[in-house]
Parts: sequence; structure tokens; C-alpha cells
Amino acid sequence: MPDPHVRPNPDDLLARVQAEEARQARGKLKIFLGYAAGVGKTYAMLEAAHQRQGEGVDVVVGYVETHGRTETEAMLADLPAIPRQQVAYRNAVLPEMDVDAVLARRPQLVLVDELAHTNAPGSRHPKRYLDVEELLAAGIDVYTTMNVQHLESLNDVVAQITGVTVREKVPDSVLDEASAIEVVDLPPPELLQRLKEGKVYIPDQAARAIQQFFRMGNLTALRELALRRTAERVDEQMRAYMETRAIPGPWPAGERLLVCISSSPLSERLVRTARRLADELKAEWYAVYVETPGDAGMSPAHADQITRILQLAEELGAKTVTIPGQNVANAILEYARQHNVTKIIAGKPVRPRWIELWRGAVVDRLIQGSGNIDIYVISAEAESGPSAAPSRWRPHRPWQRYAWGLALVAGTTLLSQPIHRFVSPTNLVMLYLAAVVVAAIYLGRGPAVLTAFASVLAFDFFFVQPRFSFSVTDTEYLLTFVVLFAVSLVISTLAARSREQAESARRREVQTVALYELSRDLATTSELDDILQVVIRHVGETFSREAAILLPAGETLQPRALSPGFVLDENGLAVAAWSFRQGQPAGRGTDTLPAAQVRCVPLKTARGVIGVLGVKPSHPDAYLAPEQRRLLDAFASQAALAIERAQLAEQARQAQLSRATEELQAALLNSISHDLRTPLVSITGTLTSLEEDGGRLDEPTRRSLIIMAREEAQRMNRLVGNLLDMTRIEAGALKLAQEPADVQEVISAALERLGDRLAGRAVTVEAPAILAPLDFVLIVQVLVNLLDNALKYSPPGTPISIQARIADAALQISVADQGYGVPPEDLEHIFDKFYRVRRPEGVGGTGLGLAICKGIVEAHRGRIWAQNRPGDGMVVTLALPGEQAAPAAGSGNP
Repeated sequence: MPDPHVRPNPDDLLARVQAEEARQARGKLKIFLGYAAGVGKTYAMLEAAHQRQGEGVDVVVGYVETHGRTETEAMLADLPAIPRQQVAYRNAVLPEMDVDAVLARRPQLVLVDELAHTNAPGSRHPKRYLDVEELLAAGIDVYTTMNVQHLESLNDVVAQITGVTVREKVPDSVLDEASAIEVVDLPPPELLQRLKEGKVYIPDQAARAIQQFFRMGNLTALRELALRRTAERVDEQMRAYMETRAIPGPWPAGERLLVCISSSPLSERLVRTARRLADELKAEWYAVYVETPGDAGMSPAHADQITRILQLAEELGAKTVTIPGQNVANAILEYARQHNVTKIIAGKPVRPRWIELWRGAVVDRLIQGSGNIDIYVISAEAESGPSAAPSRWRPHRPWQRYAWGLALVAGTTLLSQPIHRFVSPTNLVMLYLAAVVVAAIYLGRGPAVLTAFASVLAFDFFFVQPRFSFSVTDTEYLLTFVVLFAVSLVISTLAARSREQAESARRREVQTVALYELSRDLATTSELDDILQVVIRHVGETFSREAAILLPAGETLQPRALSPGFVLDENGLAVAAWSFRQGQPAGRGTDTLPAAQVRCVPLKTARGVIGVLGVKPSHPDAYLAPEQRRLLDAFASQAALAIERAQLAEQARQAQLSRATEELQAALLNSISHDLRTPLVSITGTLTSLEEDGGRLDEPTRRSLIIMAREEAQRMNRLVGNLLDMTRIEAGALKLAQEPADVQEVISAALERLGDRLAGRAVTVEAPAILAPLDFVLIVQVLVNLLDNALKYSPPGTPISIQARIADAALQISVADQGYGVPPEDLEHIFDKFYRVRRPEGVGGTGLGLAICKGIVEAHRGRIWAQNRPGDGMVVTLALPGEQAAPAAGSGNP
């Protein structure tokens, strides 16, 4: 007995709390549950709706069916209703709930009758409970009605009780997620009386219903199911309440169930039985399908059946798993032991006993190897038809395979005729064995068995005495026949199994290679548009389908990449938008808008849905196989991660650019504020002195003050000019006026502009008279900036040299000083905007002078660079294209 003081697992508590937080964002679902039509579910729902309306809740009717009952119509009269959507189908118009209208209206509470109803073809969802799920996801509360016989897990039980198989089913997960369940109960005698009075069906229908379904035994059993299922739900809520609040147990010991899945219809019953048993034991459960090499020849119908059963198990709350294996029983037992499964549910074999004795039954192997795991065997009557006991063997069609097997026997016999005189008959057996091996490898297991049997007959008839007769005079040949047939069967089985394994490995290899190639191409691609094209190309090559990728642009979802010739119409865009909002597949082959031509798969990452991948087949009858759907989901996951990586990289680049911009703005403001304030303070102080003390100052002093104010004004003018030049360069508004100019005149103009600032400096110029095409004003500005930089970063009195020459087909002008030089790590950055070397102390500037020089030189299609001199100082060299430069007449230095 479990320890009553043992507390629940903290991880389980955390999971429950997180699930409860997620439910808070969803609407609340209340189900009015009955056991048959006529017990008053709709009336009870309308009564509750009126009560909520009286409390001030915004209530609307999404869809309510009155069935002509006057009391129900009277209750419905005072409630606002959403107009129904009219769906055209086969020359008829069918009314359905308008989900879009309800979402647009966004009431607090909507009434939706008949939860298990099947929508008309062409509706957004095939089932009404899916409509309700979408309303709940939008945060809208829902009241709805349902009978217990529509629960998926009780489908086979109801069929056994009533003899009627209910086609409209609702997954148990819908009932489990309901916030409240209200049982609408009515004793069966009173229900039968209402039925006879015509309050449920019209008299003719009522009479048939009493005979076929509404019998006292049926109603009593269904009523018990409804009450029992509700009691289980209440018990689960009570248990969850105790666990989340750490109320002492006793807590049940943990159980885990595993149900074995195949393509047999019995698997549906197994799944429902496992769900009911899991509810009783409060156990976690798995639905496992073992994919063997023999599945390579499985028909599409059987493959789809397996997919549907696994989907049913998921809807009922199971964890579905598909595992590869050579032996079904061994694979099941291995998985069960790895996951601590305590009970395995399997189906009783429905094939003839002799087949089970020949091939072995999975159930028998499970029981023999189960150890301490309990095995539950669920029985069912064998069903006729091709789906009753689907074969894992290779399909025995087309019949030409068997004809080819007989042809191999005939050919071997003809080949043996001319040589049987030279070899003993027993040696001819090897030729027939070779024919069996060829049949097993190229034709399959069935034709190989036929080839083995025909080989024995042919060997006996044509080569064993007496020839051309099936009689045998030498009894030793009987052993030869038996061994030949047995060895042929073994060889054919092994060869066929090897072929099946090879085909299975080839299929997996194709999928693996496709995923690898996609991952490899995505890993080597960084730009978003290139990533989208890679995904489109791989989807087209792998699935032979047109593809589109849609990404959000503002408030809408827009196609970002499309296969050539692929056009998304309004319906396709609507399917993609729904898939993006809900984060679920939609469109072709899904439960949402299945009539669409496009299948849309959401691109999900840890951050949420970032886009949609849409695929469209080239042929309208082509659907994706189950393994193709899994591969497409894997493609979507890879694409989503790559797209997210590109988006994050772009965001990082933008963030880095923003930080760099902010840093430049801060540097600019700091530099400009300092460099503008300094000359302004000097000019203001000079003008104030002249104004206040002008009469007392002598002429030399006044002149000195005026010269200082002029120099500071010129300095400020240079600063503003640099800012304007940098703005023009970055805006691309710098226009060159290139004309042949004498380099000596350019250098002289630069020296003249600096004027008195060069006082006390020895400036050496080595420049022959060279004519070169350049913008005279701008190159003068470059030399002025270079000379100004040399003046600031070299000690007073040290010389400056200027040299011009033609080298490497270019006009090169160098400005060298004997100053402090530049640290080697700063050489490649000194031409960046606002970059300043932090020495010597007291040297100011905006850090734009050299950046302007670089912009002007590059506008001339030239280049500029700096390097430290072997001794002290630095030399800056600019090179302009010199194809048209030539020495001028009368070369000399200025």
C-alpha cells in the first residue's frame, strides 16, 4: 500500500500549474452531457445562458437546433443570434455555424449545440468540436451539448450495448479540457413517455427509434455510462486539487500502459480499451507501432489506416511512437522495459490458426517474453474483407510475378535437359535452387514459394525415374524433394527478407539524405532570401510539389518566396493565415479547410510561429503519404530554425548598427560641443574686452585681440566646413570638377591657406611640375587637412616635408612630419569618422579631417594610407590615378 505521507512529484505540480496558467488564456468550456436525445440538454443550456445574461454577460447563439420543440424555441427567442453560414453542397444549401462571424463579434459566451456534429463539406473544419476549439483558443467561453455515446473511447462499448455504431465522435480530450460538466438526467421511463408523446421525434420517427435504439435496456446502460464518466471526471478534478495543494494521499502507485498498433480494425478497439483502462488506473499510456522491413510492400490503404489509428490514440491522450524493428514482439518488449511499462494491451489474432502456427503469433511471443509485465489480450470477432487481417507480406499483385516464377522453372528445366545425361539428377537441384533465389530477390516472397513448389514438381516429373511421371521408384528421392522444398523456402524467406530490409533502408536513406542536404545548404546560407529559395528548391525536388513561404509583414501574412509559376489565391492565403494564427497544419489532407488545394504547415520555433510553409501538388489526386508528411514536418522545422537564425542575425546587425550610430552621435556631440565652445569662448572674451576696455587698451593689444578673434573664427569655420564636407560625402552629393592642374599650384594654394599657422616651421617641398586631372579645390582641402594634422601631432619647430611624384602609374603626394607617430594598432583606424589618437595631451579636433581626406580621394578613384617613419613621425600618402598625368614644361619647386 502506498505511503500516505508521500507527497506528489514537484515536477508534476509545476506542469499542472503551467497547464492551469495556459488555460487561463483560453475560453472556458461547459458541456451539458446527456445519455440520449430528448433528455433536455439544449433546454438546460438555454436556461443557464439566460441566467448568465441576467448577470450582465454578453451571450450570443452560435448554433442551436430546436428540432421544432416549442419550449426550446421560446427560450431561444430572447437571445441574440449570429446568422448562420450557408454552405452549398450537391445542389443543396446547408446551414452551419459562422465561425468567422463569431470571432468578429467576440462575445463573452457563445452557445453551440450538438458538439459531435459533422460540418458540411467545404466548411473550415470537418467537425463542430474543432470550431469550438478555435473559439476557445480565441478566449471565448462556450456552452455546448453532447450525448455520452459520442465519446471516442466509448464507441465500441456503445456499439456492443446498442448494436448501433455511432459515426459522429468527439475525442475524450475535449471532455477532459472542459471547465465544467453538467449532467442532464431524465429517468428512462420518462424519456420513453416523452418519445411516445412526440416531444422528441415526430410519431413515425419515434416508433422506429423505440424499436431500434430507445429500448429500456439501452437507455439504462447509456445513462450509467454518462453518470460514470462524469463521476470519473469529478474524481480527476478532486485528485488534481489535492495534488496542487499538497493534501496528503493516499496516492496511487504509478502505472504505465502500452497498446500495440497495427493496421487491423481491431486496433481502434484496442486504443479505446487502453484509454478506458488508463482512466481507471490514472496511468500514462503509449500507442506503439513497430515498422518492420515487411512494411515496404504495405498498401497505401493500410498505411493510411495506421496513421488514422495513431491519430485516434493522440486524440484520446496517448503518446504515439513508431519504432523500427525486425521482430514486432521483441521491439515492443524492449520499448516497454526502457519506459517502465507495467501493462501491455494486444489484440487476439484474427487469422486462421494454421497461419499462426506457421508464422508465430505476436501475442504468444509477448506472453513468453513479458517477464513481470502484464499482458492484456483483447478479443474480437474476425471481420471479413481485405482490411480485416492486412498482410505484412509483399502484395501478390500483379499476377505477372507468379508467371515469371513459373517461367524461371520452365527455363531451368529447358537448361537442364541437355546436361542431365552428364550429371546426376541430384546435382540438377542446384539449378532449381538458383531459380528460387532469383525469384525471391526480384519477384518477392509469394512468387518464390510458388517457384520452390514448381521446382520440386518439375524435377520429379522430368528428371527422376520413371521420367514424365510423378511416381518415384527410388524412395531416396522423397528425401531429396523434402530437402529441396525446405531449403527453397528458407532461401526464399531469407532472400525476400533481405530485399525488404534493403528497401526499408533505402527509403530511410532517401529521407535522411534529403534532410542532410537541406540542413547542409541551410547551414552555409546566411541571407534570409537565400534561405527561402533553398527551402523552396528542396521541397520541390523532394516532394514534387510547388511551395510557398509566407512571413509576417506588419499585421498581415505575405508570400516571401514562391516556386516559379505558383500563385496563391485568396483561399490559399486564408488557409495560411489560419495556420499562422493557430499554429497548426491546415488545408489539404488536414482537419481544417480540407477542401483547399494547398497544405500549410506552420514554421515553429521556441519563440512561436514565425511563418508558414505551403505546398501544392501538381496533380489534384496526389496526397502526401504518412512518411512524407513526417518528412515535410521535419523540413518545416529545419526551415523555421534557419529563418529564425537569419532574422536574429539581422536583428543583431541592426542592434549593432544602432549602437554604433548612438556612439557616433555621442562622440560627435561631445567633440563638436567642445570644439565649438572653445573658439566661441575666445571670440566672446575678445569682443567683451574690446567693448568694455577698448578705450584703455593700446593699439598693439587691441590688434592682438582682433587677430586672436579672427583666428578662432577661422578655426570654427574650418570645423563647420569639415562637418559640411563629411555630410556631402556621406550623402553622395560630392561633385568633382576635374581639370588638368599643376601639382605645384595645388601645394602652393594649400600652404597659402594655412598662412601664419606655419610660422616657425620649415616646410620642404619636393614637387616637379606635374599636370594631373583633379578637382583643384578639393585636393587643396585634402592637403590642408593633412598639413593641419601634421601641425597638431608634431612638436613646435619640427620640419614638415611635402613630396609629389609619379609612381606605379599614379600621382602620389606625401605629407611627412617628425612628430609623435601613431601606434601600429591605430594605423588602420585613423581614417574612420570621429576616430582620434589619444596623444599628445591637449590636442583637440573632431576626428573628421582624415575621414574627409579619404572620402575626397576615393571620389577621385584613388586611395590614401598612413605609415610611421623609421625614425619619429608619420607620413600620409595619397595616390590619384595618373594615366593622364605628365610632367609640365619648366619643372621646378615652388
